[in-house]
Amino acid sequence: MEYGSIERELRIDATPEVVYEVVSSPEHLREWWPDDADLDPVPGGTGSITFGDPATADAEIALLTVLEADPPRRFAFRWAHSEGPATEANSFLVTFDLAPSGGGTLVRFKETGFRERGWEAAVLEEAYLDHVRGWNVFLPRLVAHANELVARP
Repeated sequence: MEYGSIERELRIDATPEVVYEVVSSPEHLREWWPDDADLDPVPGGTGSITFGDPATADAEIALLTVLEADPPRRFAFRWAHSEGPATEANSFLVTFDLAPSGGGTLVRFKETGFRERGWEAAVLEEAYLDHVRGWNVFLPRLVAHANELVARP
């Protein structure tokens, strides 16, 4: 297996404008991905996402840097890097490309940056598979949250 990128296509009943908000705004991110999110969703904006209770030592905090914010077409960010600027060698790149499809949105999701980290094969494989497992949980939650927003009166 290559372990180079994770790619998914999602069909969402909401418009690209709604989906863009769901993938870029902290208040919506908290509903489907991390337990907490704090970021400025503009190019060059930085922040963090937290998995677990932020008040405990067990919380996992990942830094995030927005690369592209082109509503309602594309939102891209680098995440899980250490202090300092996010680079190809120290972070993962996540891209959400949004396109109108019928009355909804086709989302093309992609995460790269596994091989670029320079990890040995076993570490690379485990990190890749961990992210696959994570996105297999979180991406359906993204779809459900966006569809729920449309269904609300």
